[in-house]
Amino acid sequence: MKNSMYDYFLSEKVKEKSEKIIIYVSIASFLLHLLLIGLVNLNIITISHHSKLLSNPIAAIYTPFSFILIYEVYLLLYYLPKSTSIYIGKQYEIISLIVIRRIFKDLSNLEFSTNWFSIKSDILFTIDLVAILLMFYLIYVFYRDIKSNSQIETEIIKPEIIKFISLKKAIATFLVPVFLALSVYSLGHWLYESFFSVTKIVTDIKDINKVFFDDFFTILILVDVLLLLFSFLHSDKFNSVIRNSGFIISTILIKLSFNTEGIINIVLIILAIVFGVVILKIHNLYESAEK
Repeated sequence: MKNSMYDYFLSEKVKEKSEKIIIYVSIASFLLHLLLIGLVNLNIITISHHSKLLSNPIAAIYTPFSFILIYEVYLLLYYLPKSTSIYIGKQYEIISLIVIRRIFKDLSNLEFSTNWFSIKSDILFTIDLVAILLMFYLIYVFYRDIKSNSQIETEIIKPEIIKFISLKKAIATFLVPVFLALSVYSLGHWLYESFFSVTKIVTDIKDINKVFFDDFFTILILVDVLLLLFSFLHSDKFNSVIRNSGFIISTILIKLSFNTEGIINIVLIILAIVFGVVILKIHNLYESAEK
């Protein structure tokens, strides 16, 4: 029964089908967003106190990225039973896409001036651009280090951890409907606040990212701690314990970034990824020394 539920939600076939659906939905949402912007700018429809997401066509890129992020969440759950390291890497991909989404939003609000570095919003935009390049490279290093450690690939098929993998499959299967419900609620809330609410919540990027992803990473932290505790049943290797504990710290740092803004937000995100990369590198050194 468990395997059938797992296959229903997280099989390769379902993953491929979900990818196609998300692509179509992203395209449709992008076109719909553009249409709304056009209707508002032409005064064909009137939305009082509408957000900046309806004032510039460039802002329409923000919407499809929101759906792409939902698919990244699905991929994170897909890889949870397969590889702890790739599962963490997907977390880094998600936070990177959140930053890219923010860049697209800020592009529509830039103030072009000769005093570029005297305008706070332009400075933060520049910091985000530099940060995403650094994050992109760090994630590459992270995945490269995963592949360089053959132990990680063979670990999945070891007989002594089959039960642990089954547990991870059960957790991943349980989380799919949980995150689906959370995403539907958050998406509805975001659409209302973005386009129709007079509270203008979308003027604060911190509040935008708190929709879904703040709760999402809170749940991930709890899941990571649970998996760490269960991992002691099949392995008490020091380097594995430190690696998994370090990954939890990395996730917590990402979670904390949602409660900050500006340069502190970026610093926490970069620190989280750097910490994960360094932890994995040291873990690999331990593995190499034991061979």
